[in-house]
Amino acid sequence: MSVELSVILVNYNGIQYLDACLKSIQQHLLEIDYEIILIDNNSQDESCTFIKENYPTICLIESRSNNGFGKGNNLAVQQAKGEYVLLLNIDTVLQDNLKPALDYVKTHKTVGALGINMLNGNKEYLQAAGQFPNLTNLFWMKKAFQFNNDFISGDFSKEIYEVDWLTGSFILMPKRIYDEIKGFDEDYFLYVEDVDFCKRIADLGYKRVFYSKQKYIHYVGFNKKKNPMLIKGYRLYIKKHFKGFYKYLCLGVLKINQSVKMIKGLF
Repeated sequence: MSVELSVILVNYNGIQYLDACLKSIQQHLLEIDYEIILIDNNSQDESCTFIKENYPTICLIESRSNNGFGKGNNLAVQQAKGEYVLLLNIDTVLQDNLKPALDYVKTHKTVGALGINMLNGNKEYLQAAGQFPNLTNLFWMKKAFQFNNDFISGDFSKEIYEVDWLTGSFILMPKRIYDEIKGFDEDYFLYVEDVDFCKRIADLGYKRVFYSKQKYIHYVGFNKKKNPMLIKGYRLYIKKHFKGFYKYLCLGVLKINQSVKMIKGLF
């Protein structure tokens, strides 16, 4: 039997999420010929033992080091046999049958990546797509998510939206496009690697689309303590994708953003 979809999971000390995530995959991919490839980034919990004892058919890659998110995905995708790949965080639970989303990607050859509606642990709407960095949203990062009123409210009037980037917690795409862009840029360890990933898909002329009618829960989101890593990621993005005076202007705006956050953190 040929593999249609390779589900790619990167785990680091996430044993508390694994069972719910894997059961949701089993439940919502029933109509799809799929495999699961999980790379463990040298977890110090019992994640690998749990996988071996409870999900022995999973392709488990046990790394001796913490590769980070991007490199972890790249190593796992190297083993993928599917024509399509689903990049999925382990702290997620699928809520809907994914066959309609996969069928959309299969029949729309201009689509390079597809994301779906994201909810928090209380099943409340979370923003899962945004605009590429620019002067405005580098200063006020919430602006990156406010490109469309539907994405502010979570009340979607259409099934499909074209967006700039999709959160890396759920990206469904053809493997050939993943290979064409050479996967994630491994200079990013955590944060903004998904923005860079989608930018390179866009540079090849492929669309990034948001499929609003399907949902998944994402339990662990961003918190303010990780702001320095976010700033570091955007600084790297600017250096890679911007040129000339505009690059230095954006770096200056990002520095102001960082300073404002530091001052707010004192109060």
